[in-house]
Amino acid sequence: MRIRQAVLAAMLAGATIAAPFPAAAAQPPVQVRIIAFNDFHGNLEPPDGSSGQIDGVDAGGVSYLASHVRALRDGVRHSIVVSAGDLIGASPLISGLFHDEPTVEAADVLGLTYNAVGNHELDDGADELLRIQHGGCHPVDGCATDEIYPGARFRILAANVIDTATDKPLFPGSAIHRFGAVRVGFIGVVTRSVPTLVAPESLAGLQILDEAAAVNREAAKLRKQGVEAIVVLVHEGGWQTGDIDECAGASGPILDIVERLDPGIDVVISGHTHQAYRCELDGRLVTSAKSFGRLLTRIDLTIDRKTGEVLAHDADNLIVTRDVTPAPDEEALIARWKTLADPVANEVIGTLTEPIVSTPSDSGQAPAGNVIADARLDGFADDGVVAAFVSLGSVREDIEGTSADGSGDLTYANLYAVEPWGNTMVTMDLTGAQLDALLELQFDNPSAGEQRWLQVSHGFSYTWSASAPAGQHVDAATIAIGGVPVEPDGTYRVAVDSFLAGGGDGFVTFTEGTGIEGGSPELDILEAWFRGQDAVSAPADDRVTAAP
Repeated sequence: MRIRQAVLAAMLAGATIAAPFPAAAAQPPVQVRIIAFNDFHGNLEPPDGSSGQIDGVDAGGVSYLASHVRALRDGVRHSIVVSAGDLIGASPLISGLFHDEPTVEAADVLGLTYNAVGNHELDDGADELLRIQHGGCHPVDGCATDEIYPGARFRILAANVIDTATDKPLFPGSAIHRFGAVRVGFIGVVTRSVPTLVAPESLAGLQILDEAAAVNREAAKLRKQGVEAIVVLVHEGGWQTGDIDECAGASGPILDIVERLDPGIDVVISGHTHQAYRCELDGRLVTSAKSFGRLLTRIDLTIDRKTGEVLAHDADNLIVTRDVTPAPDEEALIARWKTLADPVANEVIGTLTEPIVSTPSDSGQAPAGNVIADARLDGFADDGVVAAFVSLGSVREDIEGTSADGSGDLTYANLYAVEPWGNTMVTMDLTGAQLDALLELQFDNPSAGEQRWLQVSHGFSYTWSASAPAGQHVDAATIAIGGVPVEPDGTYRVAVDSFLAGGGDGFVTFTEGTGIEGGSPELDILEAWFRGQDAVSAPADDRVTAAP
């Protein structure tokens, strides 16, 4: 009471009174570290050859990836691990044989929190991806182990993958993650080109929307909830010509997507093109970490504690070197799954006199691609098929034996590595004019950064010229089957995989085929062919001729 009276008296006297407590000091911003990767494709073990290197440095393997992630998180109060899609799918045998459950387990051990859906996550359709997220044993193959598969602890985000039955996203489009006093929104989308990248049956009941439009809708929802810091995980990307931390001559679909994004988007973590870059586009940080777990992107955000806005960002791509101690828990995981896979992986299914490479000649034909096409033709010859095709982009590895020079025993593991996609076979009728149109698509519908080549079966031949006008690169008069020129209005039964049948790699003319019938898994056709052969050599490069 006496204190109050003294204060009141002083006020009446006009005296200045000191504040009883000092003014609160300004709170420092919050530092958040995002550790990102993309296009892991189930590469639990270190990838081989050039696929396991970055700039000549051996890189990759989930045990080393985990060690690098943990080093980046050590001593950092706020951190998170995210992926921009294709975590699973097109995986090596150790994961793919078990429907990628081993990769999901490894990602959980790694500490992954969010994964944007990639096109390969959709390879086996919506129901299978829902199982991957929520758990349960495979409906056909059952449980891979004695325990029921528990599902992923990380969350799949898919703002532009719509379930047509509900008209809602198949998975949440975004998530809000709290880092102390601030919140960050994460949005996940997949490339809108998914319909050209997976078999049509895999997209049954699904619709793929425009990436930027879906992101902007989610961003608006996040801002209504008071979230100002927003990170996009997009399974689409681009190309550049510089080092892994540069953005020289940037090109590709990611530029258009970023240009159309809501101004409130701060960071875009991309993938799909298996490239490395660190760009500043329209005031945003845009990154990609190549593929197979060979790179990590470190992104440090400075976020205003009061407004929640990103004040600054810094990032770099880091090589996942193998000169660190591999994470013991991931090593144990690999050993356990490898023990289960080895009896199948090591089974000998054929013999090679030499390695059959997947690198194309000047004609655009690769021996491995031609062998796969031959297997398809021979496998469906009794069904009236006279030609077979495979996209060179679908031939992932050389066909190699177990000997040091690449000859010798061919194991199931190697064959699986060549065709890990899980596609089924399709037969259809095409006219001679449609065959001509298909071959022209190799030249007039190229994907950025690489040429699209169709590999053809034995007995199919034609001549092309790079210097010819657009639409006339292929000499239609030279297209022949068994030495007999095809007739424009003639009908020819062909065999392709379900990916191509759906217009994959831009070969949309396949979608015009008639008399379509489904067939066996593509890998079963290739395996059966090798089991029925004597020692196999690379076929002669005489099917396609490149004229001046």
